[in-house]
Amino acid sequence: MMVTVVRLLVNSVVALLMVAAAASAAAAGGEVTYDGRSLMIGGQRKILFSGSIHYPRSTPEMWPSLISKAREGGIDVIATYIFWNLHEPQSGQYDFNGGLDVVGFIKEVQAQGLYVFLRIGPFIEAERSYGGLPVWLRDIPGIVFRSNNDPYKVYMQNFTTKIVTMLQSQNLFASQGGPIILAQVENEYGNVEEAYGEEGKSYLRWIAELVVGLNTGVPWVMCKQDDAPEPLINSCNGKKCGETFVGPNSPNKPSIWTENWTTRYQAFGEDAVVRSATDIAFHTLLFILAKNGSFINYYMYHGGTNFGRSASAFVTTNYYDQAPIDEYGMERQPKWGHLKELHAAVKSSAAPLLSGVQVNFPVGPNQWAYVYYEDGGTGQCAVAFLVNPEKHGTPVPVTFQNGSYVLPPKSISILPDCKNVVFNTATVSAQSNSRTMSRSKIFDRPELWEEYKEAVPRYDDTTSVRSQKLLDHISTTKDASDYLWYTFRYDNQRISNGGLLNVTSLGHALHVFVNGQRVGSAHGSHEKPGFNLVAQLPQGANSAGTTNVTLLSVTVGLQDSGAFLEKKAAGPIKVVIRDQNDVVHDFRKHPWGYQVGMVGEKLQVFTEQGARQVQWRSFSNGFNPITWYKTVFDAPLEDAPIALNLGSMGKGEAWINGQSIGRFWASYHTPKGSSQTWYHVPRSWIKPSGNLLVVLEEEGGNPLNVSLDTATSTAFSQLCTHVAAGVDSPDRVPSEKSRRTNTTGRLMRLKCPKKTRISKIAFASYGTPMGSCSGEKVSSEYLEGACHSKNSMATLEKECLGKERCWTLVSNEQFNDDPCPHTPKSLLVVAECT
Repeated sequence: MMVTVVRLLVNSVVALLMVAAAASAAAAGGEVTYDGRSLMIGGQRKILFSGSIHYPRSTPEMWPSLISKAREGGIDVIATYIFWNLHEPQSGQYDFNGGLDVVGFIKEVQAQGLYVFLRIGPFIEAERSYGGLPVWLRDIPGIVFRSNNDPYKVYMQNFTTKIVTMLQSQNLFASQGGPIILAQVENEYGNVEEAYGEEGKSYLRWIAELVVGLNTGVPWVMCKQDDAPEPLINSCNGKKCGETFVGPNSPNKPSIWTENWTTRYQAFGEDAVVRSATDIAFHTLLFILAKNGSFINYYMYHGGTNFGRSASAFVTTNYYDQAPIDEYGMERQPKWGHLKELHAAVKSSAAPLLSGVQVNFPVGPNQWAYVYYEDGGTGQCAVAFLVNPEKHGTPVPVTFQNGSYVLPPKSISILPDCKNVVFNTATVSAQSNSRTMSRSKIFDRPELWEEYKEAVPRYDDTTSVRSQKLLDHISTTKDASDYLWYTFRYDNQRISNGGLLNVTSLGHALHVFVNGQRVGSAHGSHEKPGFNLVAQLPQGANSAGTTNVTLLSVTVGLQDSGAFLEKKAAGPIKVVIRDQNDVVHDFRKHPWGYQVGMVGEKLQVFTEQGARQVQWRSFSNGFNPITWYKTVFDAPLEDAPIALNLGSMGKGEAWINGQSIGRFWASYHTPKGSSQTWYHVPRSWIKPSGNLLVVLEEEGGNPLNVSLDTATSTAFSQLCTHVAAGVDSPDRVPSEKSRRTNTTGRLMRLKCPKKTRISKIAFASYGTPMGSCSGEKVSSEYLEGACHSKNSMATLEKECLGKERCWTLVSNEQFNDDPCPHTPKSLLVVAECT
């Protein structure tokens, strides 16, 4: 029996109607309940796809577009954390304005017809400094974070209750007709629970009682918490929850995937991690099938930007940039499009998935059919999924219900009528794209810049804080600044001329000055923040009198996870000098002076008013440490996202019109280059003219190569497609009309970007070719298999060269050849467009 493989057209009227219907239902709200199969909203079972978009990691002006693109991509729910340290920067002082308007964000989600998954925490981790906890909590006497500790529970309960009450007052929970259908308390507590012993278990029980008592009318979850107390739902975080999730800890709870990682956050000194669209799709669908999953939240769907000093230790300013929607709000293809197709295919089969009886059986050596039957298992096949879990190798032929199918490695095919394949997780039809940065303005002339150099403090002048020992960096700065100056001096007669200064620091970076001159710098890493610095004391520094030693300790965000965060420390813990006579002088217990932050920070020289408080000088050489640079510019004419190219700078922070676009560390290189070169500047922060750019440089970068660039999304000039053919007789040649609508036959389709045509067929093989089109970028590794039609290249060149788009039937008849009778075949094509 010949089975026609139909490609799902997600832009079809049916898909659009389905999205519109889902949006209408979402806007209605309703009572939210659950059982062992799924959440139920207004009594209706749901398979829900959720996407994480964090309101502080974008701007209010960006929210409507981000939510709209998520909705268009088949997302039903927007998930967001609540950021305690931003909303309560000082105890009892709250801020819900501007980019912190969580009510406004949720109402925008509601206006666009989507649900909300509210992740209150209030400990969230999330690669936010201190895991989202306010640093002032450290100063509460006797406090132990995230434990059965009365001081902590008082403040945690106060904030959680305030958030819930505020949202209830706006009728935003589903039980009130609002969009919030699910809430989370705590975050991945299972990672640290053992460290707290019985106090941790007591804390869990207290949490459950707290949130149930808030009467939100929606279920609560705890992620990565296998022992979540009733009635809280335990859920999974990770990339492979279809394989790793142990399942709900009660048969009455549904399977929920709270964090399906679409990539990984990036740290300075690390290259970006790319997770392919096909890997995400495979594991998402496997979770639905193998774990009865009914709620999947992509973390992140849009990562956004860690503005200001909000990122955790060593984490870059851009966040989950490889998510389906990139940092600038542009769709990242093929990830966005491939997942959109997956969502539509799954939703077309949602009814039997949720109510049918599942029966699994083998269809190959390691291949399986997951079949859902109607009427308690006695009826007909309602929907089928063919699973090939093998990660490598060639496509595998299988037989299901007298039909023949070819399953690529690590793939799942969806057959909504148990006959026709509408989607395969390893077959990508979405057009790939890349982000291109174009220079709009370059600040390459010395006269464009002015500079203000920070004075290096000494023990005897500006250091009003004094101690007889080394102080902890975090406890001293209260995280009001990344910077803490440590100063001491010694009598030169105690130490012979020269010698080595050795500093042991808990992190994260350190600059050493002797008599005002920098003699060394060092830093740790994301995996190992602590380090040792050894600096040669200059000859002649120890002449008659005293020598001043100044250490500039720098944090790059605070740790965001782990037990007993309240005890975490940073900065120098040991300072010794080994003189030329090999005598070691220990300065840990010695008179020290301290200065919190930079003078420029206190004066806010990054604002128009603050900039007038200091004397700026003409630009010198651009390689000065601890220097502020400022310039003024007009807005780019291009209507596109804006980024500041800081690739020529070292390390520091940058501001546009008084607002921090975040820390930069362009000098921290990886094997592939700088960890981050471009830094997002929201359009809403830019005026038509007279924009103030201020950059604080720690190391000595060169601002003459700084530029303001614009970002555009460009389709790849190289196209790739891999389409399976039938095992037996070929499909009939379709008419031109049927080719365009793809209503019959198995077609290979190529489409170039606008104003380009297919200029070259780089690879073509009909048979058993080896290679994949599944990556974020097209690979160059393709091979003809043992079975290959000699007519492959000529056929494709005849059909496609010189055309903007082309269609080719994947069949023996089309290639006038059957290179390997009775063997499942496919067509792999790579083309170039110019």
